[in-house]
This record gives sequence, structure tokens and C-alpha cells, in this order.
Amino acid sequence: MAGDAAKGSIEDLMAWSRSMDLVEAVYRLTTAWPRDELYGLINQARRAAVSVPSNLAEGHGRRTDGQFRHFVSIAIGSLMELKTQLLIASRLGYTPEADSAAVLALLDEVAKISFGLKKALDKR
Repeated sequence: MAGDAAKGSIEDLMAWSRSMDLVEAVYRLTTAWPRDELYGLINQARRAAVSVPSNLAEGHGRRTDGQFRHFVSIAIGSLMELKTQLLIASRLGYTPEADSAAVLALLDEVAKISFGLKKALDKR
């Protein structure tokens, strides 16, 4: 329904809040990666991470649930892109296993919440 997507504050949206935590975690994690990856994997991972709350916020600000659902789908795509980049970094030995596991667990949490949000929007 028109207007439903914009109810409440973006700060109240759990998917957005936890994805902001994910952005912080990714920025901290990538500071330890090799400097020669600054314009490669570091940049890609950070951009994908920032894309998640950014798309959730943009969708939340749209006038319809359909538009919100579209931007939630984009955010989910960015999560899958980020997961791939984190796994690549792990395979290359850029990240200690425990640090990588913690960020991947947070990513999986954000993905689960985002899939739930999309499912709820699909039902409206």
C-alpha cells in the first residue's frame, strides 16, 4: 500500500541497524588487509557493505512497499557480494579465521533479517 514503506524511522528498522554494525565491522576488518588491495578487494568489500544500509534506507524512504521490496532485494544482493569478497579474503589469508567468522556471522544475521523483511513485504 502507498505510504506503508515509509512508516517509522529508518533507525527503528532492525535490518538497517544491524547492517550499520556490519559496515563498521567490515571497515575494521579491512584495515588489516594488504595495502595493495586498497583499490581492489578492500574497496569492493567496503562499497558492498555500505550498499546494504544505503539501499535499505532508500527503499524505506520510497512511497510503496513494491519499491521498498526492490531496494531490499538490492541490499540482499550486496550482502551476497560482500560474503563472496570476505570468503576470498579468508582464502587468501588476509583475515584471521576468528575475525572472519565473526563478521560472516553478522552478515548471515543481516541476511536472515533482510530475507524476513522481504518476505513480510511480499505478503502485503
